[in-house]
Amino acid sequence: MSESPSRLINPDARPDDRLDQALRPKHLSDVIGQDQVKENLSILIAAARKRQEPLDHVLFYGPPGLGKTTFSHVLANEMGVAIKVTAGPAVERAGDLAAILTNLHAGDILFIDEIHRLGRAVEEVLYPAMEDYALDIVIGKGPSARSIRLKLPRFTVIGATTRLALVSSPLRGRFGAVYRLDYYDLPAMSTIVSRAAGLLKVKTDPTGIAEVARRARGTPRVALRLLRRVRDYAQVRSDGTITSDVAHEALNLLNVDPLGLDEVDRRVLLTIIEKYNGGPVGLNTIAASIGEEPDTIMDVVEPYLLQLGFLDRTSQGRVATRRAFEHLDLPFVDGTQQPRLI
Repeated sequence: MSESPSRLINPDARPDDRLDQALRPKHLSDVIGQDQVKENLSILIAAARKRQEPLDHVLFYGPPGLGKTTFSHVLANEMGVAIKVTAGPAVERAGDLAAILTNLHAGDILFIDEIHRLGRAVEEVLYPAMEDYALDIVIGKGPSARSIRLKLPRFTVIGATTRLALVSSPLRGRFGAVYRLDYYDLPAMSTIVSRAAGLLKVKTDPTGIAEVARRARGTPRVALRLLRRVRDYAQVRSDGTITSDVAHEALNLLNVDPLGLDEVDRRVLLTIIEKYNGGPVGLNTIAASIGEEPDTIMDVVEPYLLQLGFLDRTSQGRVATRRAFEHLDLPFVDGTQQPRLI
């Protein structure tokens, strides 16, 4: 069974992240980072207000923990409308979606997280709702069956996905605005940690904030989680102030290294380097070697390793780069240049 849900730096939402709700920005001006997305959204909002129309349908995609849900709530606040939240796996039947749609009011936002996991039958109901603001219902069965079209108020669908390629083309084509959220840079992460520390009333100094921000993998959700754990350490082992030394000791104790890699990340790299001479090696082989699910490695571990330049994807498999060897303090071996047995 995969252990990754318990990983501190796993960017997927967890029940103990509920405290982060109060730390979320409420308005676009409060959002830190993602400047290009913010600029585009500000134009989208201003144009919709000027025309006195609901927002166009919006799709956010990118790795987990970067603010897709936060942006959705910000859009609702900026437009002054209600937001109904659901998730792809939760909408199992077409009737479930029909019930949600008929309860929407004009201008409301329907936020669908993990929209790539909607069933095909549910998607078929969503198409006319998004395009024509209508709900097609079939009453009865067999020869006596008849179709009724219910008019819906104009509303906005906001979808969020970590796997854009799994969103079907017809569904993707019905979104008027599609935005990718990228990992945050260090200055933005430092500002996010500083703001959260202020809201949590935690004493910090700039070096302590920088240390937490540096190890948060460019992901706000991870940063807030690390901040809470470092706060605990500072209150128990120190005077309650998060300094560089306190943050360093706390995060080392949690097995989060200066680049934000944890035990699972290092096991992936060490497996490629030590067992397979640096690669290339297939994803399923890596997953079997360390006892993780292939999807977990592809969705959670690989994106950050690729961003750091520690991993390459090739047609033959995954390859550890020179940077990965240097970070792990191992002599470099170029596995791609080694002769392979057929």
